Amino acid sequence: MFEKIFPKVHPEGYKFLIISLIITLVLLSISSFFGFIFIFVTIWVYYFFRDPERIVIEDSNYLVSPADGRISSISEVKGPIELGLDNKQFTKVSIFMNVFDCHVNRSPSNGEIEEIFYKPGKFVNASLDKASEENERNYFKIKSEETNENIVVVQIAGLIARRIVTQVHKSQKVKQGERLGMIRFGSRVDIYFSQRNTMVKVGQNVIAGESLIARK
Repeated sequence: MFEKIFPKVHPEGYKFLIISLIITLVLLSISSFFGFIFIFVTIWVYYFFRDPERIVIEDSNYLVSPADGRISSISEVKGPIELGLDNKQFTKVSIFMNVFDCHVNRSPSNGEIEEIFYKPGKFVNASLDKASEENERNYFKIKSEETNENIVVVQIAGLIARRIVTQVHKSQKVKQGERLGMIRFGSRVDIYFSQRNTMVKVGQNVIAGESLIARK
């Protein structure tokens, strides 16, 4: 119960939390009003960088959500050209994360990280479709352990986000729901898959590692 109310903080959040605490203490010594405001800012920083444990289905017949947030679009597209998959057809599900969502991203399935590709770019609003093509982003190409299919997860920086964090490396084996990394502040994650039935709809809220995105 305690961990649900006070989840652990992602390592990326410690320095921001310390900075916010210092500013809060300084402001409290000068102005109780502004100090009180920064108490709420500090609480938000802690909340933003939370890294709660998730209950994963552990079933290869399903893909779990790689991110917390709202389904902003579902479309049939060619795969990312950056990974040499532009000759294949995929279903792409986009998940928009606002500044109140948990920003830790997770693997949709068991598998091996075949490729990680980082591409610099712009920082337009992550809720827009063109963010998938123009924004700073990081690609994970995952070869499913059980089905041998290609699943792609793309971390996309947003209007405020300026740092994509990766916690895994090429050739690493990952479990369904295992942490891949995070994006600092409002952003978006796309997941590409094929030969599966989509289980979500636009506007639906999902939870990383727990919500089911697609099934065989």
